[in-house]
Amino acid sequence: MLKKALIGAVALTALSAAQAQAQYSDNKIKIGVLTDLSGTYSDLAGKGTIIAAQMAVEDFGGKVNGVPVEIISADHQNKADIASSIARKWYDAEGVDAVAELVTTAAAVAVREVSKERGKIDLISGAASTALTNAKCSATGFHWTYDTAALANGTANAVVKNGGKTWYFLTADYAFGHDLQAQTERVVKANGGEIKGAVRHPFPNSDFSSFLLQAQASGAQIIGLANAGADTINAIKQAKEFGITQGGQSLAGLLVFITDINSLGLETAQGMMMTTGYYWNRDDETRAWSKRWSAKMDGKMPSMVHAGTYSSVIHYLKALAAAKTDDGMKVAEQMRAIPIKDASGFAINGKIRADGRMVHDMYLAQVKKPADSKAPWDYYNILRTIPGDDAYQPLSESKCDLVKK
Repeated sequence: MLKKALIGAVALTALSAAQAQAQYSDNKIKIGVLTDLSGTYSDLAGKGTIIAAQMAVEDFGGKVNGVPVEIISADHQNKADIASSIARKWYDAEGVDAVAELVTTAAAVAVREVSKERGKIDLISGAASTALTNAKCSATGFHWTYDTAALANGTANAVVKNGGKTWYFLTADYAFGHDLQAQTERVVKANGGEIKGAVRHPFPNSDFSSFLLQAQASGAQIIGLANAGADTINAIKQAKEFGITQGGQSLAGLLVFITDINSLGLETAQGMMMTTGYYWNRDDETRAWSKRWSAKMDGKMPSMVHAGTYSSVIHYLKALAAAKTDDGMKVAEQMRAIPIKDASGFAINGKIRADGRMVHDMYLAQVKKPADSKAPWDYYNILRTIPGDDAYQPLSESKCDLVKK
């Protein structure tokens, strides 16, 4: 008995010593998922990102070095002022250590500024603009899932090489849309293509009739949709109603999610090419994780934003454990240092650069014909893997002040 008691005491002392070495404020880790729960991007992000973050915590064991982890969430309504206000309250009054997801570039940029001031971690999955790893970069900020450069380098490159030389753009009139159009124009021109024009539409928008008629009148072979979510879905549906694609012009969805394809249906979306950072049906690992997520989401399958949120949160938890502190700068150092690997199968060949860009393989996909789909949500043929270093903006071109020239 005495021997067992001594062994137990030694074990308890060792555990206490290990925990004493780890310093976490409030003796709790709190992660806030800030997303669109009610608007244009709620399907591709929204509730599914909260579920993904909760799965990451569960898979990690619910604690970091004995300290419990809690997920909270809020709806930023795609508005920068609401996003920054929530983030400020979370950091200053509620003990939040990191903010995750942040679909919508305006919301992500606003929260990035608050996180940078507070020395806190942000894990951006849904926002797209390359500004987040250029002028708006931060030592504690990470851009995880995709960006406008990767989308353009994948989709536009493939479309132009497939004969789509002349382009006209329908562009969401805010930072994300402007950046996506600019990145796509760069790729089109580099491959010998021509820009016929562009029109900007309000965000969000439901009636695309006047914009589509302008695109039709341009005579461009390709109408590039520099928008996302419900805007993309509405534009594609209305283009079909106007007979634009039947008239010989093609649509290029520059940011398309699997949730969009599900809304459109294969009959409408078949043949469309897009670039994605994740496909649930790519291999055994992605299928296993996606089916676990699907069971919590009424049979839906995850978008790349959902999988990216899981991947970023679980990597953050690993960095917290390695750093033995929730100090943002020290955790950020560990995030860049430790290997990126998780159960979702998301971050293939993943690495985090000095500018906060998580570089990983992307995929050029094409929507299947209805007859070729073998199961619900079996929507893509993966045409090729795009290595991360080819997909993303070269570090040598970064305007981030953290990058040594």
